[in-house]
Order: sequence, then C-alpha cells, then structure tokens
Amino acid sequence: MTESSGEFASQRSTKHSPRVDEEMEHEIQGMLKGERATRAEEWREVEPVAEGDPDVDADPAGTLVGGTPVGMDADAVEVRAELARWLDRADYPATGPELVEAARDHRAPDAVAAELAKLPSGETYERVGDVVRALGYPTE
Repeated sequence: MTESSGEFASQRSTKHSPRVDEEMEHEIQGMLKGERATRAEEWREVEPVAEGDPDVDADPAGTLVGGTPVGMDADAVEVRAELARWLDRADYPATGPELVEAARDHRAPDAVAAELAKLPSGETYERVGDVVRALGYPTE
C-alpha cells in the first residue's frame, strides 16, 4: 500500500511503529486527564509516608549544617562562587590586574571586576581560593 497523500505521512510518527505509539499514548493518559497520578503502571508510584513514620525531609536531630562549609560564612561562599563563575582555570596563574582583565573578557559584572581590583599588586594567584583569601574572606 502506498501513501499518495503527503498529509497522511506528516501525521504519522516516523520514530516508532504504530504499536509503540499506542503504548506511549497509553502511558501519558494520566497526565493528559489530570485526575490521577501520571504513571501508567501503579507499581511505579511512590508510596506515601505512613502515619507515625518520620518525615524524610526533616533534619535528623539537627545534624545537618546546610550549604556553608565549616569556617566560612554565606557571604564568603557567594563571593567565591561568583568569582569562580567568571574566571576559568585557563586564567591562572595570574596577577590581580590580569584577573581583572580576564573577568572583563568573560563579560563579568562590574561588581566582580571591582572586587578583583582590590587584590594586592605584585602577587600571583594560582586558583580562586588564593584570590578569595587575598581579598580577606574566610575559607574552609
């Protein structure tokens, strides 16, 4: 059987067979109807937490510290991340003015360039940790 009409060929999937297309359509029925979970197979559903079980998202006995390494504050983490975002490994080793120039070449914000301009002159920096320490921020 040949397809003389280009319309029919454009509507049919060319990636899968019609059988696989029907199976895939069946799998998304829950998502399309929105009245139940989006999984086609019930055994794939995540079981709800039983009554009396501890909350999985809770901090067990207050032992979790968060995203700040020991010895650093949130501001130091943010500064280090922002500097690392705008400076590549290829930019090191470099002096302070060279790092300012590299940051500007990478189109870093003016605040990043201004922070790098505070670096003491005459020193060579091997990595972003050296830069952060030279700027006076605590490190881990």
